[in-house]
Amino acid sequence: AGPKVLIFVSFAMPEATLQRLVDQAARAGAILVLRGLVNGSIRETVTRMQALIGSRRVAVQIDPEAFDRYGITRTPTFVLDMDGTGAEACASRVCGSSKQFARVAGDVTLGYAMQYLTRGPQGSALPKQ
Repeated sequence: AGPKVLIFVSFAMPEATLQRLVDQAARAGAILVLRGLVNGSIRETVTRMQALIGSRRVAVQIDPEAFDRYGITRTPTFVLDMDGTGAEACASRVCGSSKQFARVAGDVTLGYAMQYLTRGPQGSALPKQ
């Protein structure tokens, strides 16, 4: 395990924002997380993601349960999961979740979000593992 950076995105977001986040995720090794499929079709989803990603190497997950686990209500949302366990798939809606994660939502850069998240509450540093 170890810290994981997740970026929760949606194809309803502006194309420029998605392009920027794909680029930043590729450079940082972050994982893009989608709630579901485009028009309920895996083929449309893959086609759309391929057009968005191009030749960049980016990890993408389709994980509606992660939206529930981390309490995601809007996109983009950035999650820093300190122990990395909360992003794992589970077989039912009753999922174990990491107790050590922080999140922030907004149309900001990944760098800005990580600076904000690592400061922690009232500017204190999050625990390092």
